[in-house]
Parts: sequence; structure tokens; C-alpha cells
Amino acid sequence: MAKVNITDTILRDGHQSQAATRMRTDEMLPACEKLDRVGYYSLECWGGATYDACIRFLNEDPWERLRKLRKALPNTKTQMLLRGQNLLGYRPYSDDVVDFFVKKAVENGIDIIRCFDALNDLRNMQTAVKATKKYGGTAEIALSYTKSPVHSEDYFVKLAGEIEEMGADLICIKDMANLLLPYDAYKLVKRLKAATSLPIVVHTHNTTGTGEMVLLKAIEAGADVVDTCLSPLGSGTSQPATESLVATLQGTEYDTGIDLNLLAELAEHFRTVADRLTKDGFRDPGRVLSVDVKTLQYQVPGGMLSNLIGQLKAANAMDKYYDVLAEVPRVREEFGYPPLVTPTSQIVGTQAVMNVLMGGRYKMVPQESKDLLSGHYGRLPGKVNEEVRRLCIGDTKVITGRFADTLPPELEKLKSEMREWYEKEEDVLTYAMFPKVAPKFFQWRQAQQMKIDSTMLNEKDKTLPV
Repeated sequence: MAKVNITDTILRDGHQSQAATRMRTDEMLPACEKLDRVGYYSLECWGGATYDACIRFLNEDPWERLRKLRKALPNTKTQMLLRGQNLLGYRPYSDDVVDFFVKKAVENGIDIIRCFDALNDLRNMQTAVKATKKYGGTAEIALSYTKSPVHSEDYFVKLAGEIEEMGADLICIKDMANLLLPYDAYKLVKRLKAATSLPIVVHTHNTTGTGEMVLLKAIEAGADVVDTCLSPLGSGTSQPATESLVATLQGTEYDTGIDLNLLAELAEHFRTVADRLTKDGFRDPGRVLSVDVKTLQYQVPGGMLSNLIGQLKAANAMDKYYDVLAEVPRVREEFGYPPLVTPTSQIVGTQAVMNVLMGGRYKMVPQESKDLLSGHYGRLPGKVNEEVRRLCIGDTKVITGRFADTLPPELEKLKSEMREWYEKEEDVLTYAMFPKVAPKFFQWRQAQQMKIDSTMLNEKDKTLPV
């Protein structure tokens, strides 16, 4: 067994999981010289919710962040998380938009694209994966891990074989809700290593308090890469802490070769960032670092739980909390056992809230539930309750093919719609991802540029001879 490789998530999933994705680029860059010396397999630094947070809350161009990080990390592979056909938005995009997005991501500095689909429908990843390979990126395809009568070990082994056939360079077990238990992780990794020739990556969280054990058993079973996060934003709802795992493996056959003193220096920097995020109200240590076994009981990930609580508080119905938690698995079963990850976690959760609060099940059905049951999000893994489907969508025809095949090319249309704000090619993609938020960001950017131009003009005037 060669040494274990580490992907550190401090620049992406760490602050997404613990602090509403509010770390700024100027808080990342001072650490990059040291991060680049660690010897990580990769640094996850882009994708997921970072794109949305950049333009919605931080007034930052996500593409500019990527270019700066690429320049500051010359010796380390950069990695992003991509939601397949949904890219970094919340709807499926046409193939020409997906292809163009991947092209620009690789051009601007991404090495590894970790691609996942909420339903594990590989058809929803095929365009992104082909584009990744075409433009010279590394394609890491994730299987979204969950538990249900459908999602057996055999299911995931079969899926991994299909992922290898698709042209993946690596396979990732994406355990977004920390439902994968340590001995199950050992068995699954063993079987994946036997069934495929690809490196196996393991991603988990520590929400239920089992994350470190999951990674250790996965490593013993032959996992090639594991995700961890530097301790100031590690553990709890984030990934297990990097330093703890590196120390655990030191002197063993799995030794990472990483310098703990260098990690300690990095932790010092990111501790000040974590303190700022806490002070500004984006991080609640008591909540994000506590062990929450409700995930194991109800299979409700932490982020989904927060959404449910928010919806119930808004409706002044917190007394219905346990009724909603009990309703989630019922809705999930009737909807064909979708894994609970963005966006299916929000869809199933909202439907469960509606079923409890409306005094009758499926009296109110949001459009997203209808779209899920109509095949817009892809193939549901299990058998859908047809009576529930009829209640929700009536006689609407269910799409059984790849939904993206029904979408006409839209890149030129998007370019036309946002022409007044266009400055560079990537702006079209920002508008495509978030058509309501992007114009506000573009207007802010224009105003900033006008201020800079005005200042420069004033400075120039001062230097002119009188």
C-alpha cells in the first residue's frame, strides 16, 4: 500500500459546511504559499456553493478568485465540485452551456472536476465528463452515497463499474450526510478496489461523529485519497480534521508524508479566519461542531435539517418538528428513494413540511416535486408510488430519456440576454447560473470600475502642469 493522499477542503467545503461559504479570497491568498508546500493530492477550492456566495454575498467574481488561486498554487492540483448537468446552478442546462462552462473552468485553472448527480443518473454527468476529458481536466466521478432498500452495496459496485466505463479517472464515494459507517466503508472500498482499476476517493463529514473512523477503515481497505479539512474549519458538519488524520497515520504503512509543523502554521492562519466568520455570525461553533445522530435515525443531512427548522419557524410550527422528521422517509420512499443531497434534499424536505402543515398529504405540491416525479431531474433509483405520482402530476407525461436531450442550445440566447453587462466570456456563465443575482453583481462591478476610473482621472489631473 502506497502512502495515503489527502485532498484538503479548507478553501471550499470546510467553510461551506461550517460558515455559509463566506470565506473571502483575501483570506485564502495569504495561506497559499504554505498550502502549496504541503504536498496535498489536491486542494478543493472552487465549485459547490462558492460561485453563488461570491456574487450574492461577497461582491467577488468567482472566476477572478479561481485565477488568483491558480497563480498562488503553482505546485498543487486545484479541484472543484460540479453538479453534473446542473453545473453550479439549480436547474439542468443545455449541453452547449455545460461544455462551455467546463472549458472555461479548465482554462482558468481547475485540474480536477469532481462531478456528481443527486440521483446517481450517469446520463446527467455524461456531457460534463466528456468535456472535462476533452479540455484536459481530470474527471473524478462521484457516487452519491445513501441508504435505502435500493442502495445496497451491490448497487454501488455496479454503479462504479458503469462510472469506469464512462471514462472516469477516479471514483469518489461522496458521503454527504455522514451515513456511511466505518465497517460499511471498509467493505465498500474493498469491493470497489476489486471491481475497478480506478483510484478510490472517500469524502465524508463528521456530523454523526463517525467521520474519522470512516476514513481510517476506508484507508485500511485501500482508499487512495481521502478528504479532510484543516482543524479551524474541520470536523463537525465539515470533513474530519487534516492534522488528526496525518498524525494518526504517521509512522505507519499509510504515512502521508505531510509535515505536521507546516499544518500547525496553516491552522494558525485559518483560526483567525474562523474567528472572523464566528464574530460576523456566519459560524456557530456550538451547532457546527456538535454530534447530531438524528442524521443516522432519519437520514436528514445537516443542511437539510437547518432548512426544515427554518421553514417550521417561519410557519410558527416548531411543535410539528418530529412529525416532519417522520414524514421525510415516507416521502422519500414514495418518490423512489432519491439520495438526499442538493437539490433532492430540499425537494423531499419541503414536500414533507407541506404534507404535515397542510392538514393532508400532497394537498400542496411545489413545482420542484412535480419536476422530480416527471423525470426532469433524471431517473429515480427506486419504484415510485404511482398513486402519489398521479396526485402530484396528474396525467403529465413522465420523461424517461435524458432530460437534457429535450433542451435546445441556449448559449447564444443567454449571451443576447446579458449583452449590456458583458465584459468577458465567463460573464455569460455567471448570468446563466444566477440570472436574478448576476445583474446586481455586474452593476456593482461597473460602479466600482467607474469609481476607480474617476480616482485615476483625478490623480492624473493633479500631475498636469498648471
